[in-house]
Amino acid sequence: MTHLMSTYKRQDVAFERGDGIWLEDTGGKRYLDALTGIAVCGLGHAHPDVTRAVAEQAGKVTHTSNLYRIPQQERLADRLCELSGMERVFVCNSGAEANEAAIKLARLYGHGRNVDRPAIIVMEGSFHGRTMATLTATGSRKVQAGFEPLLSGFVRAPYNDLEAIRQIADNNNEVVAILVEPVLGEGGLVIPADDYLIELRRICDVNGWLLMLDEVQTGNGRTGTFFAYQHYGILPDVVTTAKGLGNGVPVGACLARGKAAETFAPGNHGSTFGGNPLACAAANAVLDVIERDGLLARAHALGERIVAGLKDRLAGSNAVREVRGKGLMIGIELHEPCGHLVGAALEAGVLINVTRDNVVRLLPALTMSDDEADLLVERVAAVIAG
Repeated sequence: MTHLMSTYKRQDVAFERGDGIWLEDTGGKRYLDALTGIAVCGLGHAHPDVTRAVAEQAGKVTHTSNLYRIPQQERLADRLCELSGMERVFVCNSGAEANEAAIKLARLYGHGRNVDRPAIIVMEGSFHGRTMATLTATGSRKVQAGFEPLLSGFVRAPYNDLEAIRQIADNNNEVVAILVEPVLGEGGLVIPADDYLIELRRICDVNGWLLMLDEVQTGNGRTGTFFAYQHYGILPDVVTTAKGLGNGVPVGACLARGKAAETFAPGNHGSTFGGNPLACAAANAVLDVIERDGLLARAHALGERIVAGLKDRLAGSNAVREVRGKGLMIGIELHEPCGHLVGAALEAGVLINVTRDNVVRLLPALTMSDDEADLLVERVAAVIAG
């Protein structure tokens, strides 16, 4: 019996230790982790640099509050701005909190432009979090059901549909921002057209809107550049990140530039735990490893290797509709619902999950070897082939 609330349908396994891309359960069985805590442990498990940084910081000070300067937080903000082209950073604890900050920022920006009821365009199939604001922004009725009344101030559009955005621009004078994922993660690993973000940037510029990118899952090197928008040569006004930033230590960030960077003033937003020394020490260690070990290029190369391997191994399968990927965000879309494959993969010693009912999602560590990537292909293909 457990006293935990029934908010998760958990697999009947518990992990005791990890090493790189491997996890070991309480019975000693080893699993190849192709999910990494849903894109969180991008450096794999028990990475020595992150372990050392957390242990050293825990031996000094873990928390002081944002009433005082926090050198680790200041260093993290400087580095994130250098990597992203942004100018200011709000450090928090999670992706939902980072997106919540972006939504508040957009509303405050709108009121500053004398828009009485500022609205944000959000996309069908998106996922932005489970707070009330991010839940409302999320494009999934399954996630929202039972939590009505939802918040006002959001306008929905189909993902990867520029004409729909243009029509909203022509007919709604309350819009102040667009919030969009560069790749739909929970929405089934949907990769938009190459000009999608570029054209969204142009539309925002024409209308004076903020372009806000949710890179909670795509950030921190996952797609082969530090942020996914860097594939397209644009800069957003706001970008959010979390997940892989702390390699398992809870930390997120909302970054902004230009007019968006100056929107918040003291008292507009805050977080008790956000940006504490322990979390920021972990995040700084993650950035150290990504830069030192060339993991951006590595993620790109590994992604190409895994996608090519899966396409080759699954070429004759009538069950598979498409294999697609952006760096180490990889989706295998099947013709039929395939939730049962999660349990089958667990039995086979590999961790995966399924999104949108019929898309196997793989989010392996950026640090895996070529041999481990090939083993991942072999195990996943075998599970799908049955």
